[in-house]
Amino acid sequence: MINQELLDLRYRIRHSAAHVMADVVTKMFPEAKLAIGPPTEDGFYYDFLSEKPFTEEDLEAIESEMRKIIQDDHQFIYSEYDREELIELNRNEPLKLEVISGISQNEILSTFKHGDFEDLCAGPHVESTSKIVAFKLLNVAGAYWRGDESRPMLQRIYGTAFESEQALNDHLHQIEEAQKRDHRLLGKQLDLFSINDEIGSGLIIWHPKGSRVRNIFEDYWRLEHYQRGYDLVHTPNIGKSNLWNTSGHLEFFQENMFPEMESDGVEYYLKPMNCPFHIMYYRSNLRSYRDLPMKIGELGTVYRYERGGTLHGMMRVRGFTQDDAHIFCTQEQIESEIDQVLDLTFEMLSAFGFSEFSLNLSTKPDKAVGNEEQWEIAENSLKNTLNKRDLEFSIEEGGGAFYGPKIDVNIKDAIGRHWQCTTIQFDFNLPQRFGLTYIAEDGKEHQPYMVHRAIFGSLERFMGILIEHFGGAFPLWLSPIQVQIIPIADRHIEYAENIVHQLQSESIRVTIDSRSERMNSKIREAQINKIPYMLIMGDREIESGTVGVRLRSGEDLGPIEVSNLIDRIKNEVDTKYIDSKI
Repeated sequence: MINQELLDLRYRIRHSAAHVMADVVTKMFPEAKLAIGPPTEDGFYYDFLSEKPFTEEDLEAIESEMRKIIQDDHQFIYSEYDREELIELNRNEPLKLEVISGISQNEILSTFKHGDFEDLCAGPHVESTSKIVAFKLLNVAGAYWRGDESRPMLQRIYGTAFESEQALNDHLHQIEEAQKRDHRLLGKQLDLFSINDEIGSGLIIWHPKGSRVRNIFEDYWRLEHYQRGYDLVHTPNIGKSNLWNTSGHLEFFQENMFPEMESDGVEYYLKPMNCPFHIMYYRSNLRSYRDLPMKIGELGTVYRYERGGTLHGMMRVRGFTQDDAHIFCTQEQIESEIDQVLDLTFEMLSAFGFSEFSLNLSTKPDKAVGNEEQWEIAENSLKNTLNKRDLEFSIEEGGGAFYGPKIDVNIKDAIGRHWQCTTIQFDFNLPQRFGLTYIAEDGKEHQPYMVHRAIFGSLERFMGILIEHFGGAFPLWLSPIQVQIIPIADRHIEYAENIVHQLQSESIRVTIDSRSERMNSKIREAQINKIPYMLIMGDREIESGTVGVRLRSGEDLGPIEVSNLIDRIKNEVDTKYIDSKI
């Protein structure tokens, strides 16, 4: 894990690089107007209002001029202004004036200056431009001002910066690898999914091959949950407005919900979350302490309105399936249940080839529901469970939701990127709003503790992560097609079809390529489609009663008896073998 000191340094470097870039752009393109330029998790950007589109050549020129300013070693100087002074300073920057107008009267108005460039900013920055050791401008994209599609389209220049050339080069290599593994490109190449404008942005069509992969990890998910005492349910995709009023979604979350629908004078909404439906199931009967813990799970599809500019393949969509579960339990059961969720998390994610994890604990924010005792019990339960397992974790003080603390589990993929997947979230809000109770041993009604948790997060996003993690080369147990049979000539097809039947009888996913194409061409196509096993069949194989086996890696295993091959494949599937060479 990267320590906080290094993260802070990178933030300052990137923030400073954004200022230097803005300085250069306004000098090279005087008509360009400044918007905002923040650092990001892995770089920085600055938005400009400019009629002239920036080109790749422009980026090279901007980069060159930035290096001159960096070499000149200008100090970053902090200044404070009264509102009138700052308005005058930005009289020719209409977007900056809009930003200033939105700043509270009580807030300090400040700038940072280097050389003759001064920008509205609260910092922090490095001491001087020479501290920007290693940077690179990456690309240009469009972005609406304030994220509002009715506002002007700005040009956003993205860049990145690091504390050393080595760190920068490592990051650029990661970007290059990420581009090769882009799930949107591989999804099309491998015929896994598509997004159709006639259906709507952010709505996924899972193709047969993608659906096969999804069904496999859904089946695995269900089996693991049944074995751990979860009860699985199916709930509707819409609910009456009064349900969402009670839950608070119409008060706090409506901007992320699709508009209401009316039927028979009653308003309905597409569900943005599964929680209220699981709660209504809990409320369908009187509950006793003997019923707890009650673990309710669902692969439930939800719908949220995401702005068009934020949508990204399968990673950010408008309709997605959450692997939700809600655990209703007593105070005494909390730590045990959290521990079991972590067991399930690590086992399931490991099965998909993820072996490195980082954990974050988010605690009570300033504004929160629930009493101090509830928060203390919940936070201590999370901390105690993590400590007992001897797990390293960072604490984000005040980073919890208003309704409860949480643990986030991040996974590290094959090229070193981190993805937030599992969330274990307490909720004091909904049990109160819906008046949830159980009859305790003392014969009195008590409110249960409620824990939300999702292992994958969403099936769509998790599929996108898997595609990029494996570069489309799914391990054998997940591969939509496990075996491709390649007869060399038409006279070998009958033997090939017999092998197909043998493999299918063992639940092995197999296809046959009987086209009149050259064998090498068929092998190459199977490799492009990232099929794990290719079985070559010609005269020699028929005579010996074997199959010639090649792997997608290019390795030739030679002739193998069918029974031995079946044993090998079934062992790989049963153990969920992950080939480190892929």
